[in-house]
Amino acid sequence: MKPRLGMLLMIGLAALACAGPAYGQDMRVRQSEARQAREVLMQKADAEQCAAEAEAAAVRARIADDQAALDQAIAALEKQNARLQSSVEGLTAEVRSLAEQEAALSAQLAETDGVVRELVGLIRVAAKDTAALWRENLQSALGGPDLAFLQSFAEQARFPGMADVRQLVAALELYIQHSGEVALGRGTIVDPAGLETEADILTLGCFTAAYRLEEEIGFLTYAESSQKLYALSRLPSRRIQKQIAHYMTGRAEAVPMDISRGAALRQLTHELSLWEQVPKGGPIVWPILAILAIGTLIVLERVVFLLRKNCNAEKLMQRIAALIDERRWPAGRKACLELRGKPVARVLAAGLECCHLPREDMENALQEAILREVPRMERFLSTLGMLAAIAPLLGLLGTVTGMIDTFHVITRFGTGDPRMMSGGISEALVTTMLGLSVAIPIMLAHTLLNRSVDRRIGQMEEKALALVNTVHKSRTDHG
Repeated sequence: MKPRLGMLLMIGLAALACAGPAYGQDMRVRQSEARQAREVLMQKADAEQCAAEAEAAAVRARIADDQAALDQAIAALEKQNARLQSSVEGLTAEVRSLAEQEAALSAQLAETDGVVRELVGLIRVAAKDTAALWRENLQSALGGPDLAFLQSFAEQARFPGMADVRQLVAALELYIQHSGEVALGRGTIVDPAGLETEADILTLGCFTAAYRLEEEIGFLTYAESSQKLYALSRLPSRRIQKQIAHYMTGRAEAVPMDISRGAALRQLTHELSLWEQVPKGGPIVWPILAILAIGTLIVLERVVFLLRKNCNAEKLMQRIAALIDERRWPAGRKACLELRGKPVARVLAAGLECCHLPREDMENALQEAILREVPRMERFLSTLGMLAAIAPLLGLLGTVTGMIDTFHVITRFGTGDPRMMSGGISEALVTTMLGLSVAIPIMLAHTLLNRSVDRRIGQMEEKALALVNTVHKSRTDHG
C-alpha cells in the first residue's frame, strides 16, 4: 500500500504543476487534460504497482530464501557452537589437568633443584676441603695435582659436571694414597741458614718429613704459603738423629714422627734448655750459679776425700786381733802404720800406742783419736748445708724482684700487652726454678755425705771398742 500511496501523491503534484501555467484556460480543457493525465498516471501507477508487486514478490522470495539460508546457517552455527562448547569443555579439562601436571612438575623441579643445589654445595665444600688438604700437605712441596680446577669449584666460577666430579674423586684418592706413603728421595729444602739446597728427604705420609744433608740430620716443617720445606732451626737429639739415619739406610724399622703435622716439632724450636733460660732470670741468677759451682766443688772434694780414706776395716781388725793374740804388738802397730792415711788405721794405731794403759785410759786415748779425725771428715759439710739453704732463698728473692718489676710495668703501661710483663714474670719463675734446682741436689749430696761420715765415725768407734776388748782379753789370757 505504501508504494501506491506514493504514486498518488506524485500524480497530484504533477497535476498541480501542469495547472499552474494554464490557469486561464477553459476548465473543461483542463478537466479533460486532467482526466487524460490521470488515466495516464493511473496506467503508469498500475504498471508501477504491478512492477512493485512483482519486485516485492521477488524480494519476498529472496527474503524467504535468505531466511531459509539464515536458518540453515544458524542451525549450522548452533551445531558448530555446540561442538566448540564441547571442545572448550574438553580443553578446559585438559588445561586443568595440564595445570595440575605443571604444579606437580614445578614441585618436582623445585625439589630436584634443591637436591642439585645441595649436591653442588657439597661438591664445592668437598673441593674446598680437598684443596685445603693438599695445601696443608707437605707432599705438595714435592709435587702434587693441579689445584686450579678445585679453586674454580670453590669460587663458583663454573658449574661442576660429572667429569669434574671424577677429577675431584681422583684428587681425593691421590691424597689418600700419598697420606699413607713413606718415601725417600732427593728434593729442595731451605736449610737453617735460609739457603735452598738439595738434600735427601724422607716423607712419612702427610705427617712428618726429615732430611739428611751430609752429616746433618733433622726434621722439616712445611710452609703452606710458599709450599716449601724448611729445616728446623734446632736439630733433634743425637739419639733421634741416629734413629732417622738408620731408618733412611734400612737398618731400622721404626722412626720418630710427629702425628700433629708439625705442631709438636715447631714447639721444639721454641723450647729453651736450662742454660738458655738462665740469662732470663736477671742478676740474682749469678749468685745462685756461684752457689752451684761452690757446692759442686765441695761435693767433689768430699767424695774424693772419703773414697781415698776408705779401707777394709774388718780385714784390718782381724789382722790386728791375730797379732795381738800372738803378743806381737810392734807388728800390729806396723800394720796400722802401713795404712796411716786411713782414719780407722790411725785410730787403731793410737790405741795400740796405749795398749799398756788401763782400760779406761785406753778408751780415752781412742776417743781422743776419733775426735781428731771427725773435723777432717766433716770439713765443709756445714758450708754445704748452708749453701743448700741459701739457694732457694735467693730464688725467692729473684721471684720477689721479678714480680716488683712486673707490677711497675703494669703501673706504667697497663695490661694491654702481655709481652711487656713477660720479662718480670720470666725473671720471677726462672730464679725460683734455678734456686730449687741448685738447692735440691746440694741438699741431697749434703745428706748422703753426712750419712757416710756418720757411718765412718760409727765404724771407728766400733773398731776402737773392739780393739780395747781384744787387748784386755789378751792381757787376761796371758796373766
